[in-house]
Amino acid sequence: MSEQTYPSVKDLTLEEKASLTSGGDAWHLQGVESKGIPGYMITDGPHGLRKSLASSTGETDLDDSVPATCFPPAAGLSSSWNPELIHQVGEAMAEECIQEKVAVILGPGVNIKRNPLGGRCFEYWSEDPYLAGHEAVGIVAGVQSKGVGTSLKHFAANNQETDRLRVDARISQRALREIYLPAFEHIVKTAQPWTIMCSYNRINGVHSAQNHWLLTDVLRSEWGFEGIVMSDWGADHDRVASLNAGLNLEMPPSYTDDQVVYAARDGRISPAQLDRMAQGMIDLTNKARAAMSIDGYRFDVDAHDEVAHQAAIESVVLLKNDEAILPLDPSAGEKIAVIGEFARTPRYQGGGSSHITPTKMTSFLDTLAERGIEANFALGFTLDLEPADPALEAEAVEAAKTADKVLMFLGLPEAAESEGFDRENLDMPAKQIELLKQVAEVNPNVAVVLSNGSVVSVHPWAQYAKGILESWLLGQAGGPALADVIFGKVSPSGKLAQSIPLDINDDPSMLNWPGEEGHVDYGEGVFVGYRYYDTYNKAVDYPFGYGLSYATFEISDVKATKTGDNTATVTATVTNTSDVDAAETVQVYVAPGKADVARPVHELKGFAKVFLKAGESETVTIDLDERAFAYWSEKFNDWHVEAGEYGIEVGASSRDIAATVSVELDGDGKTQPLTEWSTFGEWSADSDGAKVVEALAAAGEAGELPKLPDNAMMRMFLNSMPINSLPTLMGEAGKDITKFLLDGYAELTK
Repeated sequence: MSEQTYPSVKDLTLEEKASLTSGGDAWHLQGVESKGIPGYMITDGPHGLRKSLASSTGETDLDDSVPATCFPPAAGLSSSWNPELIHQVGEAMAEECIQEKVAVILGPGVNIKRNPLGGRCFEYWSEDPYLAGHEAVGIVAGVQSKGVGTSLKHFAANNQETDRLRVDARISQRALREIYLPAFEHIVKTAQPWTIMCSYNRINGVHSAQNHWLLTDVLRSEWGFEGIVMSDWGADHDRVASLNAGLNLEMPPSYTDDQVVYAARDGRISPAQLDRMAQGMIDLTNKARAAMSIDGYRFDVDAHDEVAHQAAIESVVLLKNDEAILPLDPSAGEKIAVIGEFARTPRYQGGGSSHITPTKMTSFLDTLAERGIEANFALGFTLDLEPADPALEAEAVEAAKTADKVLMFLGLPEAAESEGFDRENLDMPAKQIELLKQVAEVNPNVAVVLSNGSVVSVHPWAQYAKGILESWLLGQAGGPALADVIFGKVSPSGKLAQSIPLDINDDPSMLNWPGEEGHVDYGEGVFVGYRYYDTYNKAVDYPFGYGLSYATFEISDVKATKTGDNTATVTATVTNTSDVDAAETVQVYVAPGKADVARPVHELKGFAKVFLKAGESETVTIDLDERAFAYWSEKFNDWHVEAGEYGIEVGASSRDIAATVSVELDGDGKTQPLTEWSTFGEWSADSDGAKVVEALAAAGEAGELPKLPDNAMMRMFLNSMPINSLPTLMGEAGKDITKFLLDGYAELTK
């Protein structure tokens, strides 16, 4: 057998099968070289390649990795609302993996930003599952188009860092299905990631790595997942239980293959299940063989830096632009002061396992120098949590006094947010806000440029700035990208992927954040982010989907056409009504009418980003499938579309709706069999039950049975009562009525 021939699991010994279900070391799959199965490398993403220089020895060093392009983390890239651009980022990441002989890059992470205090929000995409799935799928499809695998993570409900290794996330089925699973589901069904990484936490009492319902029933049987499931590093606590649940691979190895061998021999693992798990590992190796066989490949460093540059441009969100303070015109002879260490030492990525060594790093000050733009720079403050330095503050104020316009680079230092811990508040360091006040006192023409991985409170200091750019973490090309936006080479086009609340205590998850005594209750259910704020008319600082432009746009001629019993197509015309070329994102929200369950007032179900030259118009078309109108019914244990009228809202944010039209849907017709535990009201509302109730009324009129109560109060009690409780309302006659209903229904539906 040649080295490049990959066997079937049938060609392996029991011991070899067991070995494939554990890593070779912290960063390699287990190989069986005698059978032609190499131990390929897998390593961290998710916004670029983090291949540790020590990885060849299997060791872990988060601060020492090979140079790779640092693209904007998801905190920024999610604001692009541009799946095609995200696909390009994925392709570039794959090329770097090919050069470095990495078979699988660990990402993207699509966990929901349940609460903006989450320490890993910078790695995740959105508070909205539709947006998260339809953006992050570009990373998966882009990487895998080059023959390199991805690992969609962290499956599932890893929404906090506090006690993340063991916390029990108690979540309703409906919230799981509508909020915490759909991004995974969409990517699995659309792009088939080669691998999925399970999370550390428990879900309703069961560790993700041992959760058969999650890894097999839902992921494989319902969604049709064809790849392998690996553990997060150290998330597998029971090899046997995890293999039986559907976990193919524990990482890193615990050197307990003998446990698997013994369990297979004594029947605790069936031969078929072990074969399935091991064959998945062989299949994964086979998929990567072509790309991993390319020798001498070198990616284009400059080309990838340009992809990072474009991604950074589209990540920037313009929150405020009073008196059109932006863009600045360097040719107008205005004196510019640049204040803040972030302008010189950018915070371009988050902390933890995704920390990349960039191929190059261009700060905003570097860019000004390269482009010959003069500015007076003052440090202003240090990038730590130490008290303010009066000398630095005085220097900054003096720089502001002599300037026409001031750019202040403010934000969170890395010590304030990282993998491994959750934030305690949304506040920026007090010394930065105090400096902003001092600067604004001597020069009112201030534009703030923010650097942060999750939202920060803006309202307390916004009055001191005429302009605010939310630049998140922009990767290695953030300097040129910011210069392009600030000086008007391009118009900002980013839109918020998470709401910015006025106060963290306005967030509905705060009642249960971050949990207690080893568990956290997801008591807000499906009302996460804007689903809560918009439904309950809660004031926010900046709403989901918000983002200004140097251009102005008009959305018109909105139409919704029914295309099936429960599907529709939406069309709208968007026009650039300004003299500035720019992009606008058209957002489509579905607003259900009266429903049997509590539903958000609206939910994002489609979007399209359109670049328009000045004065140009374009018509966009967005299809809405049945899921766009459905909710997860715990009664039916399935998705359910109720018949009725649905609003279709089209606009530029969740609170900037240009037009609302409606469609009338037939519904899916789902019903449940009526039983003695069904209420009289449910019997009356059911198509078959109503016929039996009608016969009951006729029997009452004929004197064959007692008549039902006809006053309003008694009818209220009657309608809410299971029919086996009728004797409490009607005495002995209630038994006869219950029997009549059950017998009549059985005869009608047999």
